[in-house]
This record gives sequence, C-alpha cells and structure tokens, in this order.
Amino acid sequence: MPITPWKLIVVHLITVTGFSCCFRNDVIPEDDPRIPAIAKYFSTKGRYEEVNPHLIEDILAVNRSVLQPPFAQCREIHVTAIIRHGTRYPTVKNIKKMQKLYELVKSSANGKESWLREIKSQWTMWYTEDMDGRLVQKGVSDHKHLAVRLSKLFPSLVSEEKLRGGFIQFITSSKHRCVNSTLSFKAGLTELWDIKDQEFDHAVNDALMRFFDQCTRFLDEVDNNPTALTELDKFKQGPEMRRVQEKIADRLGVPYNSVTDVMAEAAFYMCAYEFAIKTVNSPWCRLFDEVDAKVMEYANDLKQFWKRSYGYDINSKSSCTLFHDVFSRLNKAANENQSGQQVTEAVTVQVGHAETLLPLLTLLGFFKDSEALTSTNYATQTERSFRTSHMLPYAANLLLVLYDCGGGDLRLQPLLNEKPVTFPGLTEQQASMPLYQDVKAHYRELIQGCDFETECQLFKNPAEL
Repeated sequence: MPITPWKLIVVHLITVTGFSCCFRNDVIPEDDPRIPAIAKYFSTKGRYEEVNPHLIEDILAVNRSVLQPPFAQCREIHVTAIIRHGTRYPTVKNIKKMQKLYELVKSSANGKESWLREIKSQWTMWYTEDMDGRLVQKGVSDHKHLAVRLSKLFPSLVSEEKLRGGFIQFITSSKHRCVNSTLSFKAGLTELWDIKDQEFDHAVNDALMRFFDQCTRFLDEVDNNPTALTELDKFKQGPEMRRVQEKIADRLGVPYNSVTDVMAEAAFYMCAYEFAIKTVNSPWCRLFDEVDAKVMEYANDLKQFWKRSYGYDINSKSSCTLFHDVFSRLNKAANENQSGQQVTEAVTVQVGHAETLLPLLTLLGFFKDSEALTSTNYATQTERSFRTSHMLPYAANLLLVLYDCGGGDLRLQPLLNEKPVTFPGLTEQQASMPLYQDVKAHYRELIQGCDFETECQLFKNPAEL
C-alpha cells in the first residue's frame, strides 16, 4: 500500500525527532496513578487535558451548549483560531540542564526510596540534543484531535464543503513544531472526511506568528535585557525557592549546596516532559510535593508575566500586528455578511507559540490581577487569575467566533481552550457574547492606534540627538 503524505510526516516526526464550563472537572480521580499529583502546576509545559479533564476519558468530547448564543437564530459566520503548537520535546538548553541533574543523581544521590532506586538503576537519559523542541507524536495528536473537536463545535464552518471550497485558511510560524502542528491539524480534517483527492496549502508568516522577533524595542528592553527579569531572579534566591531546593536535596540525600534553582527547574521539567510526551508518571515527580509545585509554577508565571505579559507595556504592544490582523479578518467577514455576500474566509487557523498567544491575551486585557506578580507577594497571589498552567498548555487556543443573530445584530464570542471567557471591561450583560460593535468600541484606542512600527522602534534619549 502506498504511503500517504500524512504517513510520511508521521514517520519523519517519530524518527527525526478560571473559566466556566459545563464539563465536570472531577471525572478523573485526583489520585489516578497515571497522572502526577502535581500535573496541574506544569505551566507552559502542561498537557491540554489538565485544562480540560473531560478529554482524558474522551479526547473528542465537545458540548455545543457552552456556546450559548443569546438567540436561537444566531448562526456563526466566521471563526479565527490562534493556536499554540502541540506537545514538543525540550529545547537543547533545557536538555543540558536535565543532563546535569541526571549526572548529579547518578553519582551522588544516596536515598533509600524505591523511586530513587528506580531512577538510578532503571531510568536512562533518553533526551538527546537533536530533539531540540521538535513536535512529538502526542503533539501530532493534540492538533488532529483539536481539529475534529472544532468541526463538532462549529459544524457549519469547519466543514468538508468549506475546506474543499478554499474557505479555510491556514497560517503558521516557520518553526518546525508549528509547521508540523499545522500539517497535523489539516490531517485531522482530511482523515475525518477521508479526503484523498485534494491537498490544502498553508502560509508561513512570522510577521504575524513570531512578531516578537521583529520588535526591536522588545528585544532591546526585555528579551536581551539582563535586568528585565529581576523579580524572577529575586524569587529564585528567596525563601520559598530555597525551601524547595532543600527538600529536593533531602529527598536525594545530597548536600544543600549541590541543588541550585537551575537544578530544581530541571527536576520539574524531568517530571513535566515525561508526562506530557509519554503519559508516564515519572519517578522524577516524587522530588516535589504540591507545596513545591505551586512555588515552581509561580516562578514560571513570574517569568511569563515579566517577559511576555503585563510586566512591561512593550510585551503586549509587540502583538499589534496580530491584533490588527484579527480585527481585519473579523471586519471583512462582517462586511461581506452584511452586504449579502458569502463570507470568503469562514475559518482562519493560525499556529504559533505561547509567546504568540500571551502578548495578545495581555493586549486584550485578559487575566489581569489587581496587583503585579513580584518576588515578594507569592503568599498573597494564591488566587491570582494569571496562571499559565490554565492559560497556555500545549495546543492552547484562542477562538474568536463571529455570529449573525439577524437584523444586523453581529456578536463576538471569545473562547480560550474551548471554554467561553468574557472580554475584560465589558459589562456582565455584554460580556459573554457582546455586540461586535461594542467590542470594537471597547478596543477603539488600540484599533485606531497600536502601530507596530511606532511601538517597536527604539527611542533615543533627547540628549543623544
């Protein structure tokens, strides 16, 4: 039997490499031995299933009642889906950190626990540097399954007719894990409808999906600025993180000074990656209890807050190009629909990174707490809304769904990870599925301004002119 292009892709991948929702979150017992007790704290290294636990039982489960349009006659006319790539291998940088931890444990750990004996005698360091962030087979499944679920959530838009007719557009970052996620998403649809006589293109657009690489001011003031993450650096040297390191040292039976904050991070990654990639409850997970995991999650949240979110204004403003692109597509769909034409782009699928989604979510005002995350307010931030474990697992997605409710009544519904969220700043009555004109009015300043070129250029001090 001939190998299809999709099968070739799979072979390549294997060898080269707080929301309201109708679903109950207790469908899987918390003491399920397959799932690490700390799995819900893995931040951007977490599985999509921890955000939507009902998927553990049925990976294709959807419930259209979560959409709840205000009127029965409302029909969706366009959806923009901005999606993070699927589960991936660690980058070389993190693999090197994990290698150092593994060498320390092999050479120096002397605890008597069975899980530690398992690490020392049975576990082998299977991560290799050539893996370097590549999509894994679980990442292929993440996007194939998401595609099928979206076809069930929005059957009139994500349909075989719309795909064959060229009404579904695919855009991706140039990174291999994003391109392969896009191929996987498309394969989810073509396999669902058994399409073998037609292929579907995608466009690579880093200006949209990797805007952060092209924003000079962000690169200068944040990404390459050694002082930009001062709050994270202070937290890593603070009492909460020090206690985590001491507990890891105690469990391993090694001196306190041998377990650094980098080692603690590597140990957390050892647990998180093995679970995300292989669905294995790794013995490395036993180095942490829930108290420790919450500290590690906060450290990760501090990093994302200051490097990609509310910490600095340029973090969100760097996403101006993507923001305008989203509203341009929504406006085009709205105008075509109101003039009686067929909407020419029913679905836009844009695949990028956590670093693509978070600045845009920030620009839109989602998950903004009353106080900034700092190195000293860990204890008072336990109920924070800014929690990347909930926001940005692998295959995280922001869906913006435009509805025609009749008589020129256009409405826009945002969903994050397939669950309805509310636009910040809109009244409760407006918020769940507000009038599209109200959303545009709410973001008027950004729509009229938020110019990428202006925001991202480096401003000289007047004294230097």
